[in-house]
Amino acid sequence: MYNLLKIALNKIVLKKLIPATLLCLSLFGSIKTIAQANPDQKIEVAIPNSDKKITLVPIPEGSFIMGNSASKNTNEKPSKNVHVSAFEMSAFEITHDQFNIFYRDDNTSQGSKVDAVTRPTSQYIDLSWNMGKDGGYPVNSMSVDGAMMFCRWLYNKTGIFFRLPTEAEWEYACRAGSKTTYFFGNDPAQLSQYAWFKSNSKLKYQKVGLKKPNAWGLYDMLGNVAEWTLDQYDPAYFAKLGENASDPLITPSSRYPRSVRGGSYMDDAPKLSVTNRQFSEVTWNKRDPQIPKSRWWLTDGAFAGFRIVKPSAQPSAEDAEKFYKLYLGN
Repeated sequence: MYNLLKIALNKIVLKKLIPATLLCLSLFGSIKTIAQANPDQKIEVAIPNSDKKITLVPIPEGSFIMGNSASKNTNEKPSKNVHVSAFEMSAFEITHDQFNIFYRDDNTSQGSKVDAVTRPTSQYIDLSWNMGKDGGYPVNSMSVDGAMMFCRWLYNKTGIFFRLPTEAEWEYACRAGSKTTYFFGNDPAQLSQYAWFKSNSKLKYQKVGLKKPNAWGLYDMLGNVAEWTLDQYDPAYFAKLGENASDPLITPSSRYPRSVRGGSYMDDAPKLSVTNRQFSEVTWNKRDPQIPKSRWWLTDGAFAGFRIVKPSAQPSAEDAEKFYKLYLGN
């Protein structure tokens, strides 16, 4: 069986799929140093049948020290040298305005195992909790399935393969060449210049792009809404990760727990460190009265959102479809 998740990362066919196993094959030879990104080289991808665009930032191939051996959190250590292939990442978290084009698309295909339709089911209440929708607010209360289904819809509309970032890609892009607690340094007193978090958010998410970006031109990587990654969460991630691993990924084998990065508007400064790892829980949807509970929305996960990536090595159409079907179960 092909490892279709790895195909989507590197366009490399492997012979075996190993669920919930850390993939750390060294496919690129010797480790390279971190390349320099140019935040001015942004790419605009138009969302068809709308006036909305998604801004992508090129993230160069390179290597970095992932994790934090000095952290009090055991799930962040021991730190390891990791290589990441080139990709493009959305400069901003996906917004309600962008997601709603998908939400309102009457031509979205039927037959998905995600609530029986590939268009999101209706929210039984307003899960933005009056924090804001139109005008650039990040989409929230979002399940990992909903985020991935948006990626597949966007691929079907544009022919460009999109997915969620891996944990390694997310941390690499967030660091943007830095080696400090936050991508701007170690002083949490400066965090309010770059992030919305418990101390300055009034416990509400805010419009994207209002704070300073990191060195590679990515906004709100810390705070605002927490961001889904492609990986199954494993507290022993780094213990299982080989030194000089290339494009590591823990292949998802169950819905919970999944890795979430960046912290949110509800979190204190320590949870916004570049290396902090959080994970999803069943309780994030405990108040959903529907039977079965929605796979699209998180009634108790108002802080959960996402951003997307476009691998520089694009898979074939056949491999892309296999990837989405494998990942979404349809």
